[in-house]
Amino acid sequence: MGKITFVPVGGLANRMRAVASAVTLAGKTKSELSIIWFQDWALNAPFYQLFKPVDREVACLRDASRLDYALLDRPRSKNFHFPLLYQKLTFKSCLYERSITPLCNQRFDFEQWARDGRCVYMASYTAFQSYDYSWVSRLFIPVDEIQTDIETRSRNFSDKMIGVHIRRTDNEASIRQSPIELFYRKLDKELKENNEAGIYLATDSEEVKQAMKERYGDRILSSEKQADRGSLEGIREGVADMYTLARTQKIYGSFQSSFSDMAAQLGTVPLEVLKL
Repeated sequence: MGKITFVPVGGLANRMRAVASAVTLAGKTKSELSIIWFQDWALNAPFYQLFKPVDREVACLRDASRLDYALLDRPRSKNFHFPLLYQKLTFKSCLYERSITPLCNQRFDFEQWARDGRCVYMASYTAFQSYDYSWVSRLFIPVDEIQTDIETRSRNFSDKMIGVHIRRTDNEASIRQSPIELFYRKLDKELKENNEAGIYLATDSEEVKQAMKERYGDRILSSEKQADRGSLEGIREGVADMYTLARTQKIYGSFQSSFSDMAAQLGTVPLEVLKL
């Protein structure tokens, strides 16, 4: 049996799809899978504060220790590339996040790589293996406090609930390609066709939240807490938003936002990305 040491990278949804890919790869190659969850600027939250432990028969997923930061973090200028030497000595082959998408485009055989390497290291923020969407909900089960929040938010959903995710903050492509007017146009049409429909809004912008409430009034349901994806509380809010979106009947999402896509995967609901 081979061994894969895997580091998920990026924001919440990016990590979720990367982990699902790693689990799929480990299953196909009959490899032991060890997943190390690091905190950084992209997601500054420990796994155990967001989700329940993963079944150890599937993978060993742990929050990074101080030793992990020294030896198993991705080599970069922040850590003076110190982990690189250890990783080159410990693993037969290492693949880092910047190379994954180019390798996918080249139809790289990740399965053969894992089999040949026997003991390999990999970091990724994207899906490099096709995976069954059911894996996502099996691997990522929100902790009880977040689950209670999800239940509270979805308690008053109408029979036809529309999910909306409008990404802002640091995503310039989403801001440019998915302006709020596109969402207005789509929602106006939806509400004209079904007067009973409701809207659940997930956004990282208080300005967007206010504008949508002014336009649609009581039809809009959203978190009452301040939108802030930079704090632990804000990230936990993001988890609740994602899983609540997954309980709607359809989702209108933002351009280049894996958050919208992951919510659709969790709920197996249709997703339409609104873009210019």
